[in-house]
Amino acid sequence: MSAWEPVIGLEVHVELDTQTKMFCGCAVTKGDPPNTHTCPVCLAHPGALPVVNERAVEYAVRIALALGCTVRPRSVFHRKNYFYPDLPKAYQISQYDEPLAVAGLFEYWVGEQKLSCRINRVHMEEDAAKLIHAGGDAGRIAGSEYSMVDFNRGGTPLIEIVGEPDIPSPEAAREFLQQLRNLVIGLGVSACNMEEGQIRWDANISVRPAGAERLGTRTELKNMNSFRFLQQALESELPRQIAVLEAGGAIGQVTLHFDPESGTTTPLRSKEEAHDYRYFPEPDLVPLTAGEAWVDEVRRALPEPPAARVERFMAQYGLSRYDAVVLGGGSAMARFYEELAAEGIDAKLAANWAMGEYSAHLNAAGLEPGHGHVTAQRLAALLRLVAGGELSGTGAKQVFALMVEERGEALDIVSRHDLGQVSDSAELETVVAAVLAEHPAQVEQFRAGKDQLAGFFVGQVMKATQGKANPQLVGELVRAALSG
Repeated sequence: MSAWEPVIGLEVHVELDTQTKMFCGCAVTKGDPPNTHTCPVCLAHPGALPVVNERAVEYAVRIALALGCTVRPRSVFHRKNYFYPDLPKAYQISQYDEPLAVAGLFEYWVGEQKLSCRINRVHMEEDAAKLIHAGGDAGRIAGSEYSMVDFNRGGTPLIEIVGEPDIPSPEAAREFLQQLRNLVIGLGVSACNMEEGQIRWDANISVRPAGAERLGTRTELKNMNSFRFLQQALESELPRQIAVLEAGGAIGQVTLHFDPESGTTTPLRSKEEAHDYRYFPEPDLVPLTAGEAWVDEVRRALPEPPAARVERFMAQYGLSRYDAVVLGGGSAMARFYEELAAEGIDAKLAANWAMGEYSAHLNAAGLEPGHGHVTAQRLAALLRLVAGGELSGTGAKQVFALMVEERGEALDIVSRHDLGQVSDSAELETVVAAVLAEHPAQVEQFRAGKDQLAGFFVGQVMKATQGKANPQLVGELVRAALSG
């Protein structure tokens, strides 16, 4: 790979959480019976005319501004022509050479490294209907017996974020998408539910000799909505292209399918070019105008961007960049962490628990930060017991698990389950003496210079007290007894 340089570009599609569709008044819903939210406009009946959804335009402008794009005062909708069952008009209303916004920049992190990707454009369009392939094993068109179309989704407002080919690795592509998703969710314009296809992306992949400026021939992965599968697909496709080139072959410009089971990519069809879609201006819609005063109003209402929040977390709370990215990258976790810190909890202790036990609980329960029984205030009550020496780290984890299981309060659980930390010196001195008496050989070895055995004695005392003893105090008492 050192002789070759990966070049990856991403095109991200995001469904906007508006109440109605992009060009008609039909409701945007999830899970309703098929084909119950349709009208002459979204079913393309003759004579039906589209009308632009103003809220969708506002949401698209929010995203464009958050990405540092210039919102153009004039943009034009075009017809993107292709014949497929999910488009009853046989074209999609989209934008082409006069998009809503251009020339942005998105900053993201891969570990401790800060990267940036130029944003070519943000444009608006309508989503296609949902195709359901039945009779096959995997729900794919290949091998299915028949297909059904649900037009409820057809016409849902959609924006496309087109990135430049600036992404240097599969890992960076995954981080780019995860952090971009966090940005969009924080703007309040889309829940970006991946299972429901509210965010999905195409990846363009090529390789070139390291240091070269000219781009290689690209292949494309279409309509992916899994970060893990995207990274795996890229990690499979890049070596394949390198092997072809090093064998003297040429890369074909094709659309690829990734099979997660085999971990391999296979070509599906030749990749379309712009001229294949026969773009022309939508004759039923006038150009879209975005006044400067209105754009400024939208800009003033934007929340703090994740990049700025990460920098603030580092300065305000003294967090490492890694911790600041994990806690500040998403708005929901950032709010939870700041609520926790506002309760007077040490910033690092709060960070460790938010990223550790609390995040594990969210993942297991399928919850978003800030939801569920464990609020920031309840977790803060537990962490005060830890900071005050009333609970050991082990005991705190037990209490946290019981808080989740019993939906209780930390102090009450500690009392009912007798989980408080033992910090009584006299009581612990008795346990230490008993442990030393049980291990005379180790005592002699310690006194002969084997200092590392101190940890052994501390462990034995912790075991004897079922993890309740204050480990710092135990360490002091053990060393005092061994040197006595």
